Amino acid sequence: MIKPSTLFFLLSVIACVFVKPAHAQDISADPGAYINAIGNAETIMNKAYMTYISAAAHSGRKRKIEKMREQAVNSIITCQNTINYLPPFKGDNSLRQSSLVFVQLCYKIFDQDYAHIVNMEEIAERSYDEMQAFLLLQEATNDSLKVGNERMTRAVNSFAAKYGVNMVSQKSELGEKMAATGRLSKYHDKVFLMFFKCNWEDNQLTEAVNQKNVTKIEQVRSALDKYAIEGLAVLDTLHAYENDPALANACKQALAFYKTEAESQIPKVSDYYLKVEDFNKFKATMDAKPQNQRTQQDVDTYNKAVADMNAGVNVFNQINNELNNGRVGINNGWTNTEKQFADAHTPYYN
Repeated sequence: MIKPSTLFFLLSVIACVFVKPAHAQDISADPGAYINAIGNAETIMNKAYMTYISAAAHSGRKRKIEKMREQAVNSIITCQNTINYLPPFKGDNSLRQSSLVFVQLCYKIFDQDYAHIVNMEEIAERSYDEMQAFLLLQEATNDSLKVGNERMTRAVNSFAAKYGVNMVSQKSELGEKMAATGRLSKYHDKVFLMFFKCNWEDNQLTEAVNQKNVTKIEQVRSALDKYAIEGLAVLDTLHAYENDPALANACKQALAFYKTEAESQIPKVSDYYLKVEDFNKFKATMDAKPQNQRTQQDVDTYNKAVADMNAGVNVFNQINNELNNGRVGINNGWTNTEKQFADAHTPYYN
């Protein structure tokens, strides 16, 4: 079973950009300087976010990545402390309080919500619906941060208008990289969900085959074929991400494998199990018949049935080997492509 990638959750939630004013000096007397003081504290927090995300995408060292996540959380705490120590501007606490609310939201998302989502990873593997709910939770978390960011932006603009600060909207490297990671996350989730839907059904199919449950095999086989066809149709219209079709192609290769499996190979497996069932019934009837009452036709029919079963076993084993090898190739191909795709398109940030 392919697991969801926590990395892409992180890519989706870190999307806050702070707009800073031009020229500012004394925070006790200059409202622009006061806005800048808060903006600088939040920018340090955002840089820690992005550094962690970059490491998660480009490094395979889990201990290092987790350490950087802890550092990112600590940077939120530092940001909060910095803003806490700021006095209200000439008795006006509105902007400072809005920033504290926003930073506390960031802390909740990056520490508490993150931990909750990580804990949901195992649950998400149990079904497509739970995986979809898992991704929707990530999206809702992202929306929560987006709303918080928009609320903070309104607070800054309101404060600036109140004290006559001329705000200058600036594009920053950090902001652009955060936006890029958000776009990457949305693209990844769309492709991943199509892959997971079929991957999960394939696991159910393997379970049904191992149980020799022909009814369940047919039900799952039909669902797998349907989802593979639907996914391939979507992929045919999906544009490459920044001219890179690698992730979509890996998904397309997987779905083509699942479609062939469902339409061509699994029916042979079901046919084999039905033949085994018929053979066992015939053998039981033959065994119950005394040897001196068996006709030559009975013996010939039995020998032919045995020969057919031996041939069926060979076909069954061949199909099983092909499917098992194919699954290993598909899963490895997806996992490697997903990692390389994230590595290629997640902005580097130090």
